[in-house]
Order: sequence, then C-alpha cells, then structure tokens
Amino acid sequence: MKILLEIQVLRSPWIIQTFYRLFHQCRKTFAPLNLTDYEAIGRCEQEVPEYFNFASDVLDKWSQIEKERKEPSNPALWWINGKGGERKWSFEELGFESRKVANVLSGPCGLQRGDRIIVILPRIPEWWLLNTACMRTGVVFIPGTTQLTAKDICYRLLASKAKCIVTIDALAPVVDSVASQCQFLKTKLIVSESRRAEWLNFSDLLKAAPAVHNCVKTRSQDPMTIYFTSGTTGFPKMVEHSYGSFGLGFFICGRYWMNLTPSDVVWSMSDTGWIKAAIGNVFGPWFQGTCAFVHAMPQFDPKVILNVRTPSVWESGICSFLSSDISNTLKHCLSGGEPVNPEVMEQWKNQTGLNIYEGYGQTEIGLICGNMKGMKIKPGSLGKAAPPYDVQIIDEKGSVLPPGEEGDIAIKIDAKRPFTFFTRYVDDPVKTASTIRGNFYITGDRGSMDEDGYIWFMGRSDDVIISSGYRIGPFEVESALIEHPAVVESAVVSSPDPIRGEVVKAFVVLSPSFTTQDRKKLACELQDHVKKVTAPYKYPRKIEFVEQLPKTITGKIRRSELRNKEWGQI
Repeated sequence: MKILLEIQVLRSPWIIQTFYRLFHQCRKTFAPLNLTDYEAIGRCEQEVPEYFNFASDVLDKWSQIEKERKEPSNPALWWINGKGGERKWSFEELGFESRKVANVLSGPCGLQRGDRIIVILPRIPEWWLLNTACMRTGVVFIPGTTQLTAKDICYRLLASKAKCIVTIDALAPVVDSVASQCQFLKTKLIVSESRRAEWLNFSDLLKAAPAVHNCVKTRSQDPMTIYFTSGTTGFPKMVEHSYGSFGLGFFICGRYWMNLTPSDVVWSMSDTGWIKAAIGNVFGPWFQGTCAFVHAMPQFDPKVILNVRTPSVWESGICSFLSSDISNTLKHCLSGGEPVNPEVMEQWKNQTGLNIYEGYGQTEIGLICGNMKGMKIKPGSLGKAAPPYDVQIIDEKGSVLPPGEEGDIAIKIDAKRPFTFFTRYVDDPVKTASTIRGNFYITGDRGSMDEDGYIWFMGRSDDVIISSGYRIGPFEVESALIEHPAVVESAVVSSPDPIRGEVVKAFVVLSPSFTTQDRKKLACELQDHVKKVTAPYKYPRKIEFVEQLPKTITGKIRRSELRNKEWGQI
C-alpha cells in the first residue's frame, strides 16, 4: 500500500490522543453481509436481535467472504512498530489467532463467561486479539491506559473485581506491588518475550493453545465491556456496555461519520485505554470490512502518515509540512475529543482541499453528533445529531430551548432507552439514574443549537476537565496532591490553553512549614508527585498558591468561582 504523506510534528506522544487517520486506495461498490439490516437497527428502525456477538456475527462472516470472494483485499489488521516489525492478518487469520487466545483465557487463565479481565497494553496486536477473544468467551473486557499508576491499577482491580490482568514488562512490577491487596485477582498474564515469576506468559500459552473454539452465544444485552471514566466527585466510574450497545451501536459511526468501505484503511491514534480506540480501530472499521491500521509508536515519529488527530495536534503547525499531492490520496479527515479552532480548519482546507469532519460523543453513548460526509460544515460546530439520537438543548426543568440559547446538551428518550446507551454505571444505580431528566438523557455538556440543527459546544456543565481529549476529574488530582505533606487542601479547575484547549490548574493552600520554601521549586515538586501517584496526563500544568479557597456556607469548595476567574482572563 502506498504511504500517503510525510510530515514532521514535534509534540509529545500523549497529545496524539485521537482520532482517525483515514486513507483510501480505491473505492468499490461492495455490499457483503446484510448491512442494510444493521443500518436499520442502528437507526432504531428495526428491532435489536435477541442474540448478537460481534466476533461470530461480523468478523467470522467477513472471514467467509474473504474465502469465497477474495474480498476485501486489504488485511483486517495491519500493524507496524516503526522499527521494521510488521504484522498483517486477514479476517480469517484474525479469527484463527483469536480462537487460540480464547482457549488461553478459558483454559490456563481459568476465566468463565461473565468474569472480568483488565487489559493494560500499548498499541500492539495482542490487544486486538484479547479484545476479540473476550467476545468469543463472554469474558468482560476492561481496557486501561499504560499511563496508570499502582494506585490507579489497584483501584480498578478492586472496583471491577477482575479475576485476571494482562500487561507488559514495564507494568508487571507495578501490578505486583498491589496484587496482594486485590483479593479477586487470580491470574496475571504477561505479554513479553521474557518470563516472570507468578505470571503466565502469553506467547507460551498461545503457541500451545488449540485453534478450535466455539464462540459463546451471547444475548444483545449481555455485558461485554467496561470503561473507567473520570467524574467530578469520587474515583472514576465504571461504564458498562453490552454486546448490542457496543457491537451493533457503532455501525452508524463507521458507515456515515467515518464513511468507510471494505477497500479503505483507517488509522486511529487513540490510546487503547479509551473508547475512541474501540470506535476507530475495532467496531467502526471491522463492521464495514475495513482494514484497521496500527502504528505502535512508543515515541511519536517525526515522519508519519497523516490523516486525523485531536485539535491540539492540528493546531501544532502541521499544515506547513504537508505534501503537495495529498489531495490525490487522502480522502477523509476526522477529529474528535475537543472542538477544532475554525482558523485551523480553514488552513487545513486551503492546504489540502479537504475538510475536517468533527464528531462529538462520550463513553456512555458513543457518537452523539457529527459532520457527516457531504454535509455543509460550519466551522466551530460539532455538526448535527447522529442516528438514532434526537439531540436537543434543554433547560434545568427539561424544557427544550429555542435556537441560539445555551443549555444542557441532551438526548430525548421516547418509549424506551436507545439500545446504543451504556447499560449502567456498575455498582452505582444512583449515578446511573442521575443521567435522566424527565424524558432526556443529560450528557453533562453545555451547548446551543442553531436554526439548521447544528450543535455548538460551550463546555462542561460539571467540573470535569477535558485537555487534549483526556477527561480528568478534579477529585483524582486533588486526592493526589493532598498526599504531599506540603498541601493542606487544594482545588482543581480547568484553565484556558491555546494548544490543549484547557489544562489542569491547581489552587493550593500550603502547610505552614512549607510557606517559606521556593514556590517555583515546590510547584515542580508537586507536579512530579502527582505524576507518580496517578496517571501522568492528569498532573496540574499550572499551580497557584493561595492563602485560602473560596467555599460555600456549608464548607464546599466553590470551584465555579475559581474556574470563572481563570476563564475570565481570556
């Protein structure tokens, strides 16, 4: 396949969070499977089947089509590591390997249907195999970013009651440091060429595993995966999705927003710990028979194939590095995670002749709205509602607001909850119920809608910080800060940033014994401390030392006052 484009981007790898790099070799009119039925289901025009399993009902059917028609011609998964390593698997080969992994899970790992497994792997093929193998066995797949610390991993193991964890050499000692505290953890599986005491070796077990495995028959509402997502209070919530909401729910996204066909190749640069990886490099492309391209990139390469990424990367000056023949090969560009600056969109359009199609969604319900291929783009807008959602802007009483007025972005629920919704916040029925206001699901975001139905994002209605596409809860950062002896209390809010949209800022009240210390050095010390205690992307990039924090009469910190102070400085 032709490499489309070379550019140079000097940014740290975590900024390259999402979304999709999409490039086509050619366009073919090819309609395998009964995609019409899946589209009707996705639009809620047809009933969700009682039984559905993405591995057997989609992947295995593409495998059959490969053998019968020799199409699609591209592999199902194409992985490179930037160091000469490369793997290409057809749908048939993906099925063969994933069945062996399914036998590893149900055999040596001792996992049964309904058990939970935490998978913390970088962008390596084993992540895709384990994801698919969990579908085949009915094991609940729980991905995690490799930036998780010992505290993060311990919390996730305890909260999820996971019986197995899979990770790499670098994180194995971290897991070992907390494993004794996690009474539900029974099996540790390492993806490594080396051997480690008390760990099963993935490669060894895979070689010995039989290739015959019968996929379990799963109901559409059976639990399939759990994602941890940050909130404003407490630790991250567990968002549970079913085989229907996850497997069937992303058909519309891949068909219309990503605009995929079997002859395409798509590149999603999301970290494997986030739902965007599932949308962009699993369900979105594979439903359409599209090749999922994966570049491991342990460190961001100065020369990469460019298509789509988060706004913080668009805004890093990449347009000046574009090849002049891009329009001959690059067909579709997408972005998500945070709004793209209209000036950047215009610069990209002038340079390439291509639009950036923004999308907006969340872990709980997937794609909410987007700019679909062929739709008129209004720079700064997130597009129109995506099927099957009826998106409205409502007030605090649940009344629909007229065009142009700011309110809560919500999704109308008619007779029943859309099947594309998450099933619940695990072990938190109160939080699950709190997402509903009258006949609406509340996204937690603020925005407005114009007379043409385009959605305009205004910001979060709670205290969650979205920086370069990462959701960061203030509680997690404040909890990390308070563990440092210099901190009496702190308040964390968002602060404007020209590249990341917003960043984490901490207002810190110091202990008397630290007030005379050098503030600059102390700020660096606190930042390093947070990086060690929790995932590094959460650390406060700005720290301001204050005598006291604004509070309500009941003693609650008034973060809104601090946030307004920050954003009032723009």
